[in-house]
Amino acid sequence: MLLVPPPFDPELAAALAAVGPSAPSGPSLADIAALRAVPESAVPAYDLTDGGAFTTTDLTVPGPEGSPDISLLVISPLAPPGNGPRPVIYHSHGGGMVLGNNRAGVELVLEWARELDAVVVSVEYRLAPEHPYPAGVEDVYAGLLWTARHAGELGGDPERIVVAGASAGGGLTAALTLLARDREGPRPLGQVLMYPMLDDRNDTTSAHQMAGVGAWDRTANETAWTAVLGDARGGPDVPPYAAPARASDLSGLPPAFLDVGSAETFRDEVVDYASRIWRAGGVAELHVWPGGFHGFDAFAPHTVLARTARAARIAWLRRLLAS
Repeated sequence: MLLVPPPFDPELAAALAAVGPSAPSGPSLADIAALRAVPESAVPAYDLTDGGAFTTTDLTVPGPEGSPDISLLVISPLAPPGNGPRPVIYHSHGGGMVLGNNRAGVELVLEWARELDAVVVSVEYRLAPEHPYPAGVEDVYAGLLWTARHAGELGGDPERIVVAGASAGGGLTAALTLLARDREGPRPLGQVLMYPMLDDRNDTTSAHQMAGVGAWDRTANETAWTAVLGDARGGPDVPPYAAPARASDLSGLPPAFLDVGSAETFRDEVVDYASRIWRAGGVAELHVWPGGFHGFDAFAPHTVLARTARAARIAWLRRLLAS
């Protein structure tokens, strides 16, 4: 049976078409080294100070036991806090767990920090395939431990830490909340999972529908998961801290905001994950953005759908922080 992909939102389709008929759907293993070698000067710079409203600090903090130290990027408002310590947004970057650093994708959460008067802490984790599971999630967990213990020094409130990430960072964020629950570590106030990468099996209807279509298709997804898990990918023994969709118990997790496009590989795994949080008695808000491809709000932030998605996240965070 032929699986027909859902249509893209018209504005987003035009944005994709503007970059050419063969927009890349994601890297192969052979592409990873070349993509990492792209000089920083070739990547559009983003003003992390937001015009001077924030200050940035790079910190080196202890990594997991027996592993290298990790780098945290801290972005703090320069203005005095309004009412006591600020909320903290702990961010894990995207990039398929094979690309990126702690500056990647920060513009999304800096928008929240501006609106909510929050401190941002963005973690840099070891990348696959050089550092397969569990290196990445253990680095992210170590960064959360440090952030929770030192939040006051950053002007933040250790009781109001929200963990967040997009794509691979969303998957790592979901894994982080499972790990923190099971190790009885810091309990985040909430989790924001933006089109998260959750399931190494890569075999949902949406994964097959979007093969070769849009951004981050099924082949790219297989490449990334193979880099992280090797021959174990798709097999019976993958732990939930590697691929959160494998978790049998989603109870006891922080309230979650999840969103995903209807026209992307991750659609069905994200919908299923939200449904299982509800079945476990948890709290989740789910948005499936009609016609959205993977990462659409970062790729085409000027579009109506992107602006709507960004506003929905901020609205959820406002309610969470006010509760």
